[in-house]
Amino acid sequence: MRQSKFTETQIVSILKEAEAGRPVNEIWRSYSISSATYSKWKAKDGGVEASDIKRLKELAHENGRLKRMDADLSLENAALQEVTAKKLYGLLNGGRWGPTWSVRAASPCSGPARQPGSVGPRTTGRWSMGHSAMAWSLKR
Repeated sequence: MRQSKFTETQIVSILKEAEAGRPVNEIWRSYSISSATYSKWKAKDGGVEASDIKRLKELAHENGRLKRMDADLSLENAALQEVTAKKLYGLLNGGRWGPTWSVRAASPCSGPARQPGSVGPRTTGRWSMGHSAMAWSLKR
């Protein structure tokens, strides 16, 4: 979007000149503006003082800062709720902290998911006697 060559304060002073009684045609010529530009300025900044415009800019800046803070806090809140939900789900899932699609969560086996002295992944299985007394075979 094209930026105006006049600042907000200058626009307000031009509008004040017209209110003071200076002919509008003369204002258009002296500042090289069109009648449409003047009408737009008058509709937007008609009865506004320069201090009011400064205050509006400060409020717009503060509003943007507050919106960014709100977005950041909303993201943090969503992340905390997700972590809390996972912990709660883990507690409600019988103390198992894994997802429901894992082998040990879907297994009908009762007892610990890992036998003492075993090496390997935490999956359900059964003890079997093979070449070693402590061989672990997966139940498939």
